[in-house]
Amino acid sequence: MADTAPTLSGDWDLDPTHTRIGFSARHAMITTVRGSFNDISGHLHADLDTMEKSTVEIVLKAASVDTRTPQRDEHLRSPDFFDVEKYPDITFHSTRVEEIEDDAYLVTGDLTIKDVTQTLSIPIALAGVEKDAFGVLRAGFEGTRKVNRRDFGLEWNMPLDSGGVLVSERITLEFEISAVKREG
Repeated sequence: MADTAPTLSGDWDLDPTHTRIGFSARHAMITTVRGSFNDISGHLHADLDTMEKSTVEIVLKAASVDTRTPQRDEHLRSPDFFDVEKYPDITFHSTRVEEIEDDAYLVTGDLTIKDVTQTLSIPIALAGVEKDAFGVLRAGFEGTRKVNRRDFGLEWNMPLDSGGVLVSERITLEFEISAVKREG
């Protein structure tokens, strides 16, 4: 068990201002497009003495997708991809949290995009636990996980003359999380 157990154990809320949950995908087989979700909420309960009591819950508002290209963002919000009118939330609910080594965790849970739920495991590293300039205890976590977007019903694509496709099927999910410890 890590030395951070006394500090990390407890309830935490995601700080959406300092959290980035995003993705990267190959575009036209030659470049990488990155995006993120600007409307994020979530919490975690860490019990490093009894890991099976630890939980993670995250909700992303699909309409908040941002790739810095308005036309692409509108397409991502459409029924071709996230269909935000019908499916406004992307959710993750953990089913198991394991400490695999000091400050490294495997968070397994159900990711729901649109009407498709898949169980996946996400390796997450604890970047640190510190009090900020205002005396608030913060924890930072980072991780990535590759998924096939088609497994979540994100099927749209366009063939290229070269034989490739416009958008890669393999997507990297990216997690840079800042959580604030609840007082009390």
